[in-house]
Amino acid sequence: MSDKATLEINGKKYEFPLITGTENETAIDIKTLRSVTGGVTTIDPGYKNTGSCESAITFLNGEKGILRYRGYSIEELAEKADFLEVAYLLIFGELPTREKLDKFYTDIKKQAVVDEDIKKILDAFPKTAHPMGVLSSLTSALTAFNPSSVNVESEEDMYNAIVKIMGKFPVLVAWTLRKKQGLPLDYGDKSLGYVENVLKMMFKEPNEEYTQNPILVNALDKLLILHADHEQNCSTSTVRIVGSSHAGLFASLSAGISALWGPLHGGANQAVLEMLEGIKADGGDTKKYMAKAKDKDDPFRLMGFGHRVYKNFDPRAKIIKKSADDVLDQLGVEDPILAIAKGLEKEALEDSYFVDRKLYPNVDFYSGIIYRGMGIPTDMFTVMFALGRLPGWIAQWREMRLQKEPIGRPRQVYVGENHRPFKDISER
Repeated sequence: MSDKATLEINGKKYEFPLITGTENETAIDIKTLRSVTGGVTTIDPGYKNTGSCESAITFLNGEKGILRYRGYSIEELAEKADFLEVAYLLIFGELPTREKLDKFYTDIKKQAVVDEDIKKILDAFPKTAHPMGVLSSLTSALTAFNPSSVNVESEEDMYNAIVKIMGKFPVLVAWTLRKKQGLPLDYGDKSLGYVENVLKMMFKEPNEEYTQNPILVNALDKLLILHADHEQNCSTSTVRIVGSSHAGLFASLSAGISALWGPLHGGANQAVLEMLEGIKADGGDTKKYMAKAKDKDDPFRLMGFGHRVYKNFDPRAKIIKKSADDVLDQLGVEDPILAIAKGLEKEALEDSYFVDRKLYPNVDFYSGIIYRGMGIPTDMFTVMFALGRLPGWIAQWREMRLQKEPIGRPRQVYVGENHRPFKDISER
């Protein structure tokens, strides 16, 4: 294959170099397109065919159902690693030694306290505020209590900023839930593991001891790993483009949280449960709604099935399906909403319409089921997604700054009015 691509415009040919990634992905390098052609640009709404960067963090092949972090398969990481190991891997590039992992968590625990004045900000929100709006605001507010910018030339400064947000973010997540439920705020327990502490901070009742449930710990640990990074999606691209202006880490993460909030992105698992609630309210007939999903003239859409990127089975869904079964079976959860979900899953996996089109249940479908089984409110689902995605966002921000990427500045094709004279108000 040639190492160049030729573009012909108005009879004139221009050559552009090809870039090949380590997994043989090929891209046309058009950095010089405007300068050599005298102003020609490309247009790609949604950037579906545009690579915004070169990244060594996550490899995704949607056609083959492959997801790898730093070269390690998501299947192996979910089976053999815990969330903090995966976080370290994503951020720093290699799996940590025992010594490095212990230091990482020790340093995180030292930062697992937020300024008491943050509580005043939290108090200002009504209980009806959406948890994602609360989380985004609190994350942004951290900047006010940590005003010094990160010196990206200093590994020590970069490391300190990373452990600071890794320590404080779970507190903000837990407080967001407890505010919603009217419970006293809790800092957890330094003697616990990262995921165990998250669960305790979220669920400890003020009048009783909290007992860890290993089924929930394992399920949440896996969910956080599966959500930890997913290449250049909407929220990750947002973190990178905000960070490209040299905005700080906390501000960039806050922007990522806001991007994740949307129902087409992180809000998808919330949309799944809202769909299930709607089916229940209409009598719970899953066959009826499967037929509606297959009817092109019916506006109903089956949420949590298929994926924009994966054209095969979502590899994360394969992993988390077992955890979903464990949570429901071993906790003895009896919930008509979850029964409807299991009915839809069974029919979709057996119905040729869905099988032929590879419209399998995706990670959002199963994560919603697990969070529901855990007792997490529906509008907190995306907050839990953000907790898992935190190390991926950090890794992407760090990579972007270390690579000294230029500020993000997309172009456009203008389709508005041509130049026209101003009319006095009396003539309009």
